[in-house]
Amino acid sequence: MNIVSQAVAGTLESNDVLVQVGPSPGGIQLEVDSIVLNQFEDQIRQAVLDTARELGVQSARIALNDRGALECTIKARVETALRRAGEVSP
Repeated sequence: MNIVSQAVAGTLESNDVLVQVGPSPGGIQLEVDSIVLNQFEDQIRQAVLDTARELGVQSARIALNDRGALECTIKARVETALRRAGEVSP
């Protein structure tokens, strides 16, 4: 999947995550801001990268503003934002 535009998914409500996605010239650029960053940064980053990999995304700018979302919520929001911003290669 190629990321061709900007997209957003999620909210800034408690227990949710706001995901912003856009094109990137090379690789996946990941920026994470979270109220639980000290405890769960590695798990949050891994969830995002796993989701991008499953969708075949090789380059994207992904920014998360996490308000304590569960892993399943993070994955769902990332997938939604990537699908909104991407186009599937033939």
